[in-house]
Amino acid sequence: CCYCNFEGGHINPAVTVGLFLARKVSLVRTVLYIVAQCLGAICGCGLVKAFQSSYYTRYGGGANELADGYNKGTGLGAEIIGTFVLVYTVFSATDPKRSARDSHIPVLAPLPIGFAVFMVHLATIPITGTGINPARSFGAAVIYNQEKAWDDQWIFWVGPMIGAAAAALYHQFVLRAAGIKSLGSFRSSA
Repeated sequence: CCYCNFEGGHINPAVTVGLFLARKVSLVRTVLYIVAQCLGAICGCGLVKAFQSSYYTRYGGGANELADGYNKGTGLGAEIIGTFVLVYTVFSATDPKRSARDSHIPVLAPLPIGFAVFMVHLATIPITGTGINPARSFGAAVIYNQEKAWDDQWIFWVGPMIGAAAAALYHQFVLRAAGIKSLGSFRSSA
């Protein structure tokens, strides 16, 4: 039971960490996925720079930066909330118990996930350029390699990891615990 019901769906270290905290992915796989995700992001940004150098330079290599007029706390908060929304949506859309009960078409899980990413981008692009994926932020910073791209890089790792952890804990211990308690009370009354 993972992100896209197959192992190739892990493209975001924050989602992978959330799945690890929910005990859906082992520690070894989590570490290997994060390394592969970061290497993939570096290669992807390198290809963009190689094939679209004029756009790459014009748009600062796609590197995430805290926008002028926002402080680090606001940027961190935006990344935490944005990643919480993403990871919570992943858990909800791929929950086998929920999909069996609420949907006859489980292949539609990418739709709410994509919509969540779209909505988070609308809200956070003006603040941080929308990180929510530490590997993407890291890959762009490595290839662009300008000081401003590294200044607040920690926000694009710490924020998503806190958001992912909060979503995993909320899903596993609040929502799942409530479901288990109600199932237990139903069984005891029967």
